[in-house]
Amino acid sequence: MKIITISALTLLSSITMAADYKIDPAHSSVVFKIGHLGVSTTVGQFNEFEGQFSYAENGKSGSASLNIKADSVSTNHEARDKHLRSPDFLDVKQFPSLTFKSTTFDGNTLTGDLTLHGVTKAVSLDVNKIGESKDPWGGYRSGFEAKTVILRSDFGVTYFIPGVTDKTEIEIYVEGIRQ
Repeated sequence: MKIITISALTLLSSITMAADYKIDPAHSSVVFKIGHLGVSTTVGQFNEFEGQFSYAENGKSGSASLNIKADSVSTNHEARDKHLRSPDFLDVKQFPSLTFKSTTFDGNTLTGDLTLHGVTKAVSLDVNKIGESKDPWGGYRSGFEAKTVILRSDFGVTYFIPGVTDKTEIEIYVEGIRQ
């Protein structure tokens, strides 16, 4: 009878290792763009969020999650921001968070479940890796940008369509610190 042994080194070399990162909110942004009255685009962002991501060294798999504080919405106009927090739009008292949790990543497209206004739908984001490197404080950082377009009506947010467009562009810029 033959006894076959596999060394730990051989086993580890056959596995694609994944790196885990915590999102650095000071160097990250969650931005949205939406049309207004067919004459302009309003740009806004969420100022408070947290999350993490991981990806394989070969860049072909990974995961991500993001938790966004809904009442941190900002369009640089306090009256509009107050209206966006109201039941007409985000209804932040009833739905204090927007969340995203990935289900698949193929290196270019990150697919997952977006929960907005209490409704969860699958969305896909186009992902671009910006870069990675050691930082001056002894850590290691990696950065990505991701973009998608949603229809806000799919999430039950229908106020003033078409005056405020249904189509909403979402852009996420993250810098993560390896954990």
